[in-house]
Amino acid sequence: MPRVHPLPSTRAAAVTALLALGAGGVARAQGVAVKVENPLDAPRAAETVAVSVKAIRALAAGLEPGKLVVVDDAKRPVPSQLVDLDGDDGPDELVFQLDLPAHGARSVLVQAGERAPAPRDAFRAYGRFVRERHDDFAWENDRIAHRVYGPGLETAAREPLISSGFDVWVKRVPRLVVNEWYMTDDYHRDKGDGADMYAVGKSRGCGGLGIWTGDKLAVSRNFMSSRVLANGPIRLEFELTYPPWKAGDSMLSETKRITLDAGSNFDRVETFIHADARTPRPLTVAVGIAKHEGGAVALDKKGGWMRSWEPLKPEGGNLGCAIVLQPGTSGAHRETDSDHLLVFDHPPDKSPLRYDIGVGWDRSPDGAAHDLAGWEKTVERHARELAAPVRVSLAAARAR
Repeated sequence: MPRVHPLPSTRAAAVTALLALGAGGVARAQGVAVKVENPLDAPRAAETVAVSVKAIRALAAGLEPGKLVVVDDAKRPVPSQLVDLDGDDGPDELVFQLDLPAHGARSVLVQAGERAPAPRDAFRAYGRFVRERHDDFAWENDRIAHRVYGPGLETAAREPLISSGFDVWVKRVPRLVVNEWYMTDDYHRDKGDGADMYAVGKSRGCGGLGIWTGDKLAVSRNFMSSRVLANGPIRLEFELTYPPWKAGDSMLSETKRITLDAGSNFDRVETFIHADARTPRPLTVAVGIAKHEGGAVALDKKGGWMRSWEPLKPEGGNLGCAIVLQPGTSGAHRETDSDHLLVFDHPPDKSPLRYDIGVGWDRSPDGAAHDLAGWEKTVERHARELAAPVRVSLAAARAR
């Protein structure tokens, strides 16, 4: 197969390789010490760290990419995942998670070791193309679940639907449910583990996007192809490609990359929008949250986020949705008949557009959204963490 070149992508943590080894230091190093520092005055639970395999091998050339393991100070194994980002069957990143104290740091060691396949109950993030349900793509972690609609639904005999909005499935349980719910085909009723109770239709749902042009929203059709880059147990990462669509007098196309880590209520979205020569620069991009009866929406321009809180269908509890922009991005509120929109400028073709989608349910045990005040605190905390990423440094070390 030809080598695939994926979207440019940000990682959960920036990595600085410290190469002050002295002559022959790379050859002698038997491991790599990874130090992760939290600059905030609040602890961070299950912080995902993604370290470049290339940076690891620059410090310890003898480490085989497929045999990298992580251990803590007590020599206990730290669960990790190798991720292939370019489709060449070789790992590009080593991903693991750490609990970090406020204004504190933790260190681990990357060394050689045999990697055993993770058992099924270790998987806390998963997604797949669902051909049997009109080409959905569905994904989840131990807290939230989503789906988007594929080409098969556009021509479905019973209920055809053209929509690039994001659906939400709420969960009461940490186990993975996507396969089970599709298998039984009975996921609109909460039987004790959650359900699909969120209405998307032709709206943006929770986090879909469009282009704001001529005081209206131009949106794409359903995604036309998908590609999974990483599928747990810690990180899910995949791409969706959308067919070209018209925005004003311009033709656009889009490839969207979505990353969801275990233990998080927030998906990272990175999308590359290509535009023809007639397209004004920059584009005015709009990321939306669907309007539903009884919902309340708030916008924090300084924090770069918009959040909603709404009742689900009768006896379905309350759902929080949030859009959090990258630090330094300024957004304004617009509305259509079906959506609240957070609009901002973005230059097409040059770099990926990045934002996070958050979901919280007041019946989920994760504690992210017991009520509106709790959900707003969760969104504010996530925005602060985006603005103050952890600092990661590497140094050559002897294996313990």
